[in-house]
Amino acid sequence: MDTTLQDPLVGQVLDGRYRVDARIAVGGMATVYRALDTRLDRVLALKVMHPALAADVSFVERFIREAKSVARLAHPNVVAVFDQGAQGAYVYLAMEYVSGCTLRDVLRERGALRPRAALDILEPVLAALGAAHRAGFVHRDMKPENVLIGDDGRVKVADFGLVRAVGSVTATTGSVLGTVSYLAPEQIEHGTADTRADVYACGVVLHEMLTGAKPHTGGTPAQVIYQHLNEDVPAPSAAVPGLAAELDDLVAVAAARDPEVRPHDAVALLALVLEARAALTEEELDAVPPQALAEERDGADDRTSVIPRALASGADVSDRTSRLETPPPLSPPPARSERWTPFGGTPRRGVLAAVVAVLLVLGVGGGIWYINSGQFTRVPALLGQSEKAAGKRLSDTGLDLGRVDRAYSDTVERGTVISSDPKAGERIRGNGSVSLVVSRGPEIVAVPDVRGSTLADARRALTKRGLAPGMVTTEFSESAARGEVIRTDPAGGAERHPDSAVALVVSKGSPIDVPDVTGRSAEDATAELTELGLKVRIAPDRIDSAEENGDIARQSPAKGSRAAEGDTVTLTVSKGPRMIEVPDVVGKDADKARSALEDAGFEVKVDRPLISFSDTVASQSVDGGDRAPQGSRITIRIKGL
Repeated sequence: MDTTLQDPLVGQVLDGRYRVDARIAVGGMATVYRALDTRLDRVLALKVMHPALAADVSFVERFIREAKSVARLAHPNVVAVFDQGAQGAYVYLAMEYVSGCTLRDVLRERGALRPRAALDILEPVLAALGAAHRAGFVHRDMKPENVLIGDDGRVKVADFGLVRAVGSVTATTGSVLGTVSYLAPEQIEHGTADTRADVYACGVVLHEMLTGAKPHTGGTPAQVIYQHLNEDVPAPSAAVPGLAAELDDLVAVAAARDPEVRPHDAVALLALVLEARAALTEEELDAVPPQALAEERDGADDRTSVIPRALASGADVSDRTSRLETPPPLSPPPARSERWTPFGGTPRRGVLAAVVAVLLVLGVGGGIWYINSGQFTRVPALLGQSEKAAGKRLSDTGLDLGRVDRAYSDTVERGTVISSDPKAGERIRGNGSVSLVVSRGPEIVAVPDVRGSTLADARRALTKRGLAPGMVTTEFSESAARGEVIRTDPAGGAERHPDSAVALVVSKGSPIDVPDVTGRSAEDATAELTELGLKVRIAPDRIDSAEENGDIARQSPAKGSRAAEGDTVTLTVSKGPRMIEVPDVVGKDADKARSALEDAGFEVKVDRPLISFSDTVASQSVDGGDRAPQGSRITIRIKGL
């Protein structure tokens, strides 16, 4: 039964622009549709928040945050966001439509992957996360469901809906708890997630790709969480004997329980992955997982199955978040056939083209995919190889080594290939040449000594060196003039990578003790503060106070505070005490008279004669019914003999 027929949005046009054609995925937070942008005539994915959640400001803010975050990345390995809007109860994101499957689909169907395939998928994932990390974002929800493998062979990272700024503290609740298999220990224990939380999740995903199983399992989320906190991720070779030690090392460092042991972000992990790949032999890269060996012994030879594009709703509960982005099939699956794919196995229905494209473009698998006519060949994968090895591989392919340029790189080891032109996998004439860019290693910058400089000059000096002026704080200094740089963090002479931030501490000058000017005239108070090097601001509104009209009733900062030269002291002028009516207490008992006057806001003095046997008030210094300043003293006299 086609459930899309029951969806009220199918067939509608949102915002007069997006025609909703089919529902392709449903999550706890949103539904994803295939839609047509009628203005640009292009197919896209429309992610629409469930109307029941649209009234919740936090959910709407998360939607908008996702749009802004991904739009800032603009990376080829990140699912792009084109537009964000709302119509009535429908809040939506217009996103890039990725026709293909998820890494979860591949793992569910095939289990463990060959190391070459696992690394070919992991590298673009790390490139995408590295771009996010360098832009100041943390994904926080990395898992196979959010790795899309397109029909065009590209690998993309999806679902930045849980993105947060680097260093922010977040609680491990809601959709994050839906993916406990990939939570870093610090996310569980402290609720914090920085770039190293994404690194941890990638280590878990790599383990799963190499072994076909998650490292931590249990009947309940609590059991999985306990293992994250108390047990190291096991070496992949423990489950798949024969895997190279370099792969065990990658998983161990990426998924270390202590975040200080892990690479600091995805860029650093990518460098380690490239280094490990370069150290592996062809046999180690193409080590066949146990289930593939069994299929070969069963006589399957090189035949494999067509990997299905399974519906995202079929994922394990522990692997789901509150929304889904991967489009499932929009047309009937192709007939069963025996076609070659890089994974090996028995043919089944699904998206052969998606997986074959990505794995072949990334240089994975065996068998014959392209039979050239003798005039053309394909550029081999050279990334991460030494210049000498790259030249030999080109020569073995019948190609010439062309121009070799060199460039700084923070992620690619010195002397190894950063890129080639044409790129790996592109067609080239059999006698053509390939140009290379080889890494010169990381460029190191010495922090200049800007002590004594003005803030503007210090910023210019840092920018000229390729460093980023960072946070500016101020403090008092007896030796540095106001506005001069006292010190930097890191200090001058320290070595840092380009674009590293340098914090500056600027002098506020010598401290000034603020005097007490309350009760002084506004003119006198202003003169005294100005002589000390302070600025004066007179508050526009006067207030009632015990001070005389025109005198200072209040000051900010208060007396005894420390201020810097040029700081402003705000003075509030008194309009005198408030005049209030005096109660008539003549004839009353002295105690009752005192209470009545004090309740009205006056001070009370009782005048008793030397000899008196009465406690009755005979007179008062201000007659009842007259007005007197609030807080002033009223004298009551007691009857004598």
